[in-house]
Amino acid sequence: MNIDILAIGVHPDDVELGCSGTIAKHIAAGKTVGILDLTRGELGTRGNAELRTQEAMTSAKILGAKFRTQLNMKDGFFTNDEAHQKQIIEIIRKHQPDIVLCNAVSDRHPDHSRAAKLISEACFYSGLAKIETMLDGKTQQAWRPKAVYHYIQDQFIHPDFVIDVTDFIETRHQSILAFSSQFYNPNSNEPQTPISSKNFLQSMDAKLITWARAIGATYAEGFTVERYVGVESLFDLK
Repeated sequence: MNIDILAIGVHPDDVELGCSGTIAKHIAAGKTVGILDLTRGELGTRGNAELRTQEAMTSAKILGAKFRTQLNMKDGFFTNDEAHQKQIIEIIRKHQPDIVLCNAVSDRHPDHSRAAKLISEACFYSGLAKIETMLDGKTQQAWRPKAVYHYIQDQFIHPDFVIDVTDFIETRHQSILAFSSQFYNPNSNEPQTPISSKNFLQSMDAKLITWARAIGATYAEGFTVERYVGVESLFDLK
């Protein structure tokens, strides 16, 4: 299945926190989106890998994603090497996305920036025909996404561009709260973590409100780029 956008996160829920409003907006506009989790988030303090997988699949349905795949890389201890890159390359070549959305280039959690580098390099190497990967016993064709954009996570990073997600803020909230083991749940008896407090979700909304102000919107998600962005006209800019 070919898709327009592949959203990748090292942990289940990274995509939801980083770009779920953008995903929902593009799906509503007729674009196809798939989600890829590199790990199952098994090192998370709350819940477990099996529960997080269930939550991730529920969230994907809320967003309307065409699929959600998990690679089962080792949470916390994956490396940026040939073996890990090829796992991602196989998915990129299988679905041939035009755009890849992925983890923040710098963040509080060291996995996030490490994954950002791993994914970015895999996107580049996926376009090299001499790197061979197989699918169902057949050699895959080389494919390089047209663009890689990094969503912003816990750490505040100045975005290179923002997307108005005002009309999709409730879908964003629902997709995040599908991870009830991880985020604010007044009925949970699990240990408290920096992301499980009610204030954490409010702080995420505050970032979106701050970014939206410059474009005259209520909520916007921010992204950074690896190369400058081209537009057809000055009137494409808000």
